[in-house]
Amino acid sequence: MNLVIQGASLTPDPLGELVAMVQANHVVTLGPGAYRLTGAREVPEVEPWCAQRQLDFAWVPDERRLEDVRLVAMDMDSTLVTIESIDEMGGMLGIKDRIAAITAKAMRGEIDYPESLRERVALLEGLEEQALEHICEERMALSPGAESLVLRCRNQGIRTLLVSGGFNFFTAWLQQRLGIDDALSNVLEIRDGRLTGRMLGGIVDGSAKAQKLREEIAHLGIDARQAVAIGDGANDIPMMAIAGVSVAYRAKPVVREHATHALDHAQLDGVLNLFL
Repeated sequence: MNLVIQGASLTPDPLGELVAMVQANHVVTLGPGAYRLTGAREVPEVEPWCAQRQLDFAWVPDERRLEDVRLVAMDMDSTLVTIESIDEMGGMLGIKDRIAAITAKAMRGEIDYPESLRERVALLEGLEEQALEHICEERMALSPGAESLVLRCRNQGIRTLLVSGGFNFFTAWLQQRLGIDDALSNVLEIRDGRLTGRMLGGIVDGSAKAQKLREEIAHLGIDARQAVAIGDGANDIPMMAIAGVSVAYRAKPVVREHATHALDHAQLDGVLNLFL
């Protein structure tokens, strides 16, 4: 078994203690703050050791190879980017806190996602389309490692998919900026340069995300085990259940429970360190 340890502040110095704990036979440097301990023995002491030092850890089987991965599907808000775009839209109207409170409940799975989205979008009626451009240009901050993740996937021949319960204005902007292969998101109705408070077409909820992932898997003619899903909210759980490997990134507790691995400290491209 391989033990992957990651964290922004991790240096080789404390690894000796961990190597002895798991009786590893070799340490491989994966990058800044990332190491793989090969031939490691799974012991429960690893979790509190890492928690005390704010490090992520993952038990990675020998047969899990990056060369076998063909598809990486990722959420947008609070995953690929650091913001919740709909909350920022609310901020342009002075109601960010009100919308953010609804968003937080939806992401924790406490309220129905489609209904919560309709409620939030209705509150945005009258917002100018130019405000969306402002959010892209001034507030759409990529998560650390996001650009590297997409680039490394491209170099490995891995197809990338952005699946979001957010809006097409933002996913299209990110798709063009990063070179993401495909995207699925909600479509805002805009008339005379302003939001109407409604959406066009079906709502992209957890079921829609999962269905899109199934379609991509079928289109590529691959096994679901060759797909990776990354997300942070309750509406990401259905697609995580399909993928061979799922990663909860800075995620809500309910999401962590359903994911193969969790990254709370490493950058987003740390996902690729979970493969040999």
